[in-house]
Amino acid sequence: MKIRDGLITLMAVATVTFAEQSNDFNADELDVLQLYGDEDFITIATGVVQPIAKAPAVASVITASEIKSMGATDIDQILETVPGLHVSRSPIYNPLFVFRGIHSDFNPQVLILVNGVPLSNLFHGDRNLVWGGMPVEAISRIEVIRGPGSALYGADAFAGVINIVTKSPKELQGLAGGISAGSFSTNRAWLSAGGSNGELKYSAFLEAEKTDGSDATISADAQTFFDLITGTSVSNAPGRVNLSKENLDLRLEANYKDWDVRIGAQIRNDVGDGAGAAQALNRDNKFESDRYNVDVTYREYNLLPDTKIEFQASYYQTSQEVTGNFVLFPAGSTGPFLSPLGVPLFGTFPEGVIGNPEIYENHFRSGFTALYDGIDKHNISFGSGYYKGEIDKVRERKNFGINPNTGMFILPGEPVVDVSDTPLVFLTEDKRDNTYVYFQDVWQLGNDWELTAGLRHDNYSDFGGTTNPRLALVWSTGYNLTTKLLYGEAFRAPSFAQTRAINNPLVLGNPDLKPEEIKSYELAFDYRPSYDLTINMNFFHYNWTDIIQFVADMNGSTGTAHNVGAQTGRGMEFEVKWNVSDDLKLSSNFSVQKSEDELLDADAANSPERQLYLRGDWRLDDSWTFNAQANWVIGRNRESGDSRPEIDDYLLVDLNVRHRISKHIEVALIMNNVFDEDAREPSPNGQPVPFLPNDLPLSGRSFLGEIRYTF
Repeated sequence: MKIRDGLITLMAVATVTFAEQSNDFNADELDVLQLYGDEDFITIATGVVQPIAKAPAVASVITASEIKSMGATDIDQILETVPGLHVSRSPIYNPLFVFRGIHSDFNPQVLILVNGVPLSNLFHGDRNLVWGGMPVEAISRIEVIRGPGSALYGADAFAGVINIVTKSPKELQGLAGGISAGSFSTNRAWLSAGGSNGELKYSAFLEAEKTDGSDATISADAQTFFDLITGTSVSNAPGRVNLSKENLDLRLEANYKDWDVRIGAQIRNDVGDGAGAAQALNRDNKFESDRYNVDVTYREYNLLPDTKIEFQASYYQTSQEVTGNFVLFPAGSTGPFLSPLGVPLFGTFPEGVIGNPEIYENHFRSGFTALYDGIDKHNISFGSGYYKGEIDKVRERKNFGINPNTGMFILPGEPVVDVSDTPLVFLTEDKRDNTYVYFQDVWQLGNDWELTAGLRHDNYSDFGGTTNPRLALVWSTGYNLTTKLLYGEAFRAPSFAQTRAINNPLVLGNPDLKPEEIKSYELAFDYRPSYDLTINMNFFHYNWTDIIQFVADMNGSTGTAHNVGAQTGRGMEFEVKWNVSDDLKLSSNFSVQKSEDELLDADAANSPERQLYLRGDWRLDDSWTFNAQANWVIGRNRESGDSRPEIDDYLLVDLNVRHRISKHIEVALIMNNVFDEDAREPSPNGQPVPFLPNDLPLSGRSFLGEIRYTF
């Protein structure tokens, strides 16, 4: 769908939609609290604004000023600074936001919200295979909860919840913009505008980026292995990781009295597939995705005594599309279609093994939330809502498998065949409905004690109902110390790739899957011995059950999804923030986790067991500022049965220097991976060998120059 058609669809839906739970309650109060430092307040812990020290959750907030100070250009760089959260990579280099050792191939165990509205896809339960990153200039703040959140947010608020709050018209008055350019042919530009007319406030934000993405090199890939056993020599490795992209992001917002309307478009073109979706390099592989969203919020504070009611509705449309042909294995490959003796079954593919999977999804959410404080010492919230998600179109063109027109195998050298709208397509078109109700009571037990108790029930059209509670006891132990004891349960809905995948040569879906479940226990301390110093420490333990994994079938060639896995984890997170003076701020955090795969009786794989992060922000004078940060990733285990050497630890150092030339102009130089560290994220194990034996290399040293102008 073209940008114009998508925006027309959004505006049409905006005129008829109404309501899901939101985090906009007490927006005016939050504006006031921000005057005292908005990093100290959070909304997603309970749905209302409150001091982060008293929030019934282990949480972090990163503000726009911090984002600018660290020189981040994508949310991945921001989230890597959160204690207990590591940003790993899949073979296509999509980010995996790994909380506390909870790692999976597509990362559906993390719920990402934009202004309280989920970004989850039905296909893999993630944000989208054609992700392309998320730029940061339009972000006002990012709120992160580590631990379960299903009692408030439902499905996929499992290992953690990330809420991205975009800048409001109040923050975008006037006209401003900027450009930046740097390594890997990276060029970025952004422009913001905002204004008001009486009670109407409005804003627009436009960001564009084009980049080659990285200088990282893959030394050997899946085709390297096939070349060895078939006698071919067609692998594109060694070769650079395919991380090019062209992004366009548009955000519009209008506020009028008790109404808010937001419209967004995230257009992704020429997005590379990293090291290859089949773990085989091809620099010409390009994807695209059009993502459009609209949400409408209405607040009513005078309908009932002591009650605030909010209605919200949202519509989200997303796609996964192929530009040209998607080559799984390069020209001249025999593909992975081999007999047990290693003899090619069909011969070579002169144009490569081609598969062009495309998916189009629609998501509609509506609901209401009410806050009632008419009972002494109780703040009660309750609500209900409805969700409908649908994969309404699946397309596939390929040059392997069975030709639906003849019923015969498609032989190498034959043209690409369109199997869309046939029983031979890779995924069935389908929909999922969900209705939910929830209740939460924040009970002031005494002057120093507060108990938060919540319960949410979700009922799904395809796998039934699930109920998830939470309990949080917050004790103001002293005037500068808060102690929290937390318990929560959460669930992760099976993705359509796990329940509805068909005609896949490797994996098959199972419609009888149950959701994954987790139970989590936390003990947290927030200590503030002075206004300038904050010390946080927390301990956690969780049990993750009914993990969905693909189990080998009797035929020996495919695996079917089943609820078979289990994992336990425990650990500690420690964080210090110290405002040494008006000109110097220091912060650091250290995380330790130990997780066990109960099915294999082995250490859980891929996630760092220790992380250390350090940052310093120094204002030299009124015009110069300097930021330095270091991130040390330590102790990642190989998967069971993977005989490769241990994964090397790495330490990345970034620098950001800013200079304000005048009232209107600011320039910056951002340097990432200053010491050109050879940092790598683990690649999957495979059978009979790992197809990317030397793991997934991250980018080397890079530079980015930036100019900002305020009109």
